[in-house]
Amino acid sequence: MSSHKPVIGVPACRRMLDPHFFHVAGEKYLTAIAEASGCIPLIIPALGAALELEVLLDRLDGLLLTGSPSMIDPRHYAGEPSEPGTLHDPHRDDTTLPVIRTAVAAGVPVLAICRGYQEMNVAFGGSLHQKVHLAGPFADHREDSDQPLDQQYGPAHEVRLAQDAILRDITGKETLVVNSLHVQGVDRLGRGLAVEAVAPDGLIEAFRAIDAPAFALGVQWHPEWKVMENEDSIALFRRFGDAARCYAKEKRHG
Repeated sequence: MSSHKPVIGVPACRRMLDPHFFHVAGEKYLTAIAEASGCIPLIIPALGAALELEVLLDRLDGLLLTGSPSMIDPRHYAGEPSEPGTLHDPHRDDTTLPVIRTAVAAGVPVLAICRGYQEMNVAFGGSLHQKVHLAGPFADHREDSDQPLDQQYGPAHEVRLAQDAILRDITGKETLVVNSLHVQGVDRLGRGLAVEAVAPDGLIEAFRAIDAPAFALGVQWHPEWKVMENEDSIALFRRFGDAARCYAKEKRHG
């Protein structure tokens, strides 16, 4: 039996750790890939156009887009300029937005989480609410940063899954209870994306790429948090890992 494990690319955030810039990715995402998906995480530097995307993707069996404290620059979706002091990461934007489109078209399995979910929507031509809690009928989806992490990442609300949702097949459920730690959210859904889950206030919380040759799913919540303690999160990461294993096998024998 082959011992090869699929390799999942994880685009990094670019951060100043005085006095130099570093390219970093959250440990909880890397751990979820290793433990729940059974794959090998590989951090992709946020070098934008300096990366040869086709060459990079040829060496990967999947792509995980993570959450981040930074926000996508609204110029990417023709939004109003951000408020002063908003944290942006243009190097990550310039890496993830083109790599998402290339990966989905190439049939590389993609799982997008929180900021990554928003990136995927923008990459497909969608737009974002920059502050969901100020956008019409929506609730406040932000966490209370004064609380311990376990409470910040604790269950916050239900999401109802669409009748044809992949998430129904993955979890065997019609509704899921999810956490909620986001300021921004989907406004206009991107072209070629289909709604997977909706919050009680009507905010889109998950979608899939309709015509993707392989697994291509985004969720607004954080299934990576203590992934091995949540059966729905385990099921999601396991399905992602299965898609990566299938893709890797096809590459080896194709």
